[in-house]
Amino acid sequence: MNGLERITSRIEAETKAEIDGILDSGKAEVQRIVDSWRDRIDAEARTLAERNEKAAAEREERLKSAAEMDARKTILQAKQDMVEEAYALALDKLCKLDGDEKVSLLADLLARASSTGTEEAVFAAADRDAGAKAVEKANAASGRKLTLSQETAPIRGGFILRDRNVEVNCAFETLVRLQKAETAGSVAKLLFQ
Repeated sequence: MNGLERITSRIEAETKAEIDGILDSGKAEVQRIVDSWRDRIDAEARTLAERNEKAAAEREERLKSAAEMDARKTILQAKQDMVEEAYALALDKLCKLDGDEKVSLLADLLARASSTGTEEAVFAAADRDAGAKAVEKANAASGRKLTLSQETAPIRGGFILRDRNVEVNCAFETLVRLQKAETAGSVAKLLFQ
């Protein structure tokens, strides 16, 4: 080999060694960058997984609380419905009274509701016959002069006592509603001990 070929061969060898060194250095740098990003990605993935796990636990807790609240609302509504049903049954029972029991109840209500003793009693259509007997019984027991109206009241049971411009509402539905306002708590306790 002549001198020029040796020099060229040596330059090529040095250039190849330098290129190989640059490539090896570049590969090492690329690997370092890839490893660095892989570590970052893994750390970010762990952070996101922890956040997602925490968010899922919080969401589960919120959903559980909401479900418990809905269950309590449903139970409360069912209890309220049962209390309402108890008062509806009481009203039905009052309206279905008959005979002496109904006359006695109406006479007692007339005597207690009358303030002047000269009022006119307007009965529900269903209570008209019992009402006539109740007016007689109330007058006989208390010396009052209550009168039976020829009209009937649009109520389920009971009566309305009139004295000029004053009316006392003794309709069974009104009496039950007033009692409900006072006794609903006690009724609920009895029903749901």
